[in-house]
Amino acid sequence: MPIRHLDSLQGRYDAIVIGSGLAGMTGAHRLARRGWRVLLLEHHHQLGGLATAFKRPGGHVFDVSLHGFPYGMVKSCRKYWSPQIADSIRQIKSVRFINPDFQIQTSFDSTDFTRILIEKFRAPPACVTAFFECLRTMNYYDNSTLTTKELFEEFFPERPDIHRLLLEPIAYANGSTLDDPAITFGIVFANFMSKGVFIFQGGTDTLIAEMTGCLRAAGVEIQRNCLVEKIYLETDASGIPRAGGVRVCSRRDGGSRDIAAAAVLSNAGIKNTVLRLAGAENVPQELASAANAIRVNNSSAQIYMGVRTAETLPRTDDLVFTSGAKPFSSKELTSLHTTSRTHSLYYPDTRPHARSPRYAIVTSLNQHWADWAAMDADTYATHKARLTEEAFASLEKLFPDIRSKVDWVETATPRTVERYTRHWEGSSFGTKFEGLKVSMELPEFVRGLFHAGSVGIIMSGWLGAINYGIIVAARMDAFLEKNAAR
Repeated sequence: MPIRHLDSLQGRYDAIVIGSGLAGMTGAHRLARRGWRVLLLEHHHQLGGLATAFKRPGGHVFDVSLHGFPYGMVKSCRKYWSPQIADSIRQIKSVRFINPDFQIQTSFDSTDFTRILIEKFRAPPACVTAFFECLRTMNYYDNSTLTTKELFEEFFPERPDIHRLLLEPIAYANGSTLDDPAITFGIVFANFMSKGVFIFQGGTDTLIAEMTGCLRAAGVEIQRNCLVEKIYLETDASGIPRAGGVRVCSRRDGGSRDIAAAAVLSNAGIKNTVLRLAGAENVPQELASAANAIRVNNSSAQIYMGVRTAETLPRTDDLVFTSGAKPFSSKELTSLHTTSRTHSLYYPDTRPHARSPRYAIVTSLNQHWADWAAMDADTYATHKARLTEEAFASLEKLFPDIRSKVDWVETATPRTVERYTRHWEGSSFGTKFEGLKVSMELPEFVRGLFHAGSVGIIMSGWLGAINYGIIVAARMDAFLEKNAAR
């Protein structure tokens, strides 16, 4: 008989990790380094979730994720991944804002933002100092009901221009709005303000390749093209459900297997984990109701543009936030016809190992799943073409001859995100704030079942995903030790 894809899997592991986003990969790595037998299952043919890259004809390589993360990535990668990964993290040089309220260029750190707020926006120095001090003291456990809008009004009353400066870039980083809890803005913004914005030099493909090497060295068994269809729950003597393993299906040959585990870590999204994989009918009603009530954060669209070989772009900025909206509003920022977009510029030093110097641009827009989900084929194609044309029109203000230099263009939408990541409603930023509580309390309702991923906005982005993977892996390690899984 021919060997099938899943035949090599063992019948039981200490830990099964569902999904290879950065939280899942980090959790798997941490558990394996603690000595546990770990199986990592990924439905796609490559690892990384949204932190990934793809290749196109003509030598083009595009990073999927938005451009940049805080300096805290250096510390987390050095401690929990490798010095080589940490040493490849570099600060970007320039961020620009272009909108009807202002045009500024900044290094995007607290020193430069303080200067800009005082000199350009004429904000009282005492208010600026107090604002940054407030951000430094924010803590998830404070349980504050203050909204981002209320926070801004406290320090910069009736200054929508300052509100725009502060919130607009973070909205692209984690989907924050003026109506979300202030902590969802404050913690992320403070992280960026510590030292600015950073990227991984070498490209996301290099990062994921190095992380994959670390996983294999730690003993993690990695299986791609493996879709987990179900998390099996058992009921223990006390009547509390407990995770006992998974049903996995091969996307190569259609074969399926049941694999047992002492514990399961899901990086498949908290709503997917509870309502689909575990099954709303199989978990305590309180948990199912809480998961149902979680609001999904918004999604995004990207236009990927590859500059042909031998063409160049003048070195300007690394990130450009552009908008024609006045006044600024979170609603406009995510509307189907938004004028607000971010251009991430990739220069040759992003991938210094490439055979020839290459330039690329990724234009990102925040979007809602509901606006795209029900479009018929013709309407969908029309709106994708519109996004592409609007991206070119915006870029021509920076590079007048950009159309003649680009030889590859393609556009992704919330439907693309859902297709490749299986995120609930194609969310790029996970869930709203209430998702974090459900995620953290999941093992109290289903023993041995853990979740790590983009929840609660403050756990979004690369740094949030890695750090949450570390936190959950530590809890899972303690559970395995207590239950003598070895």
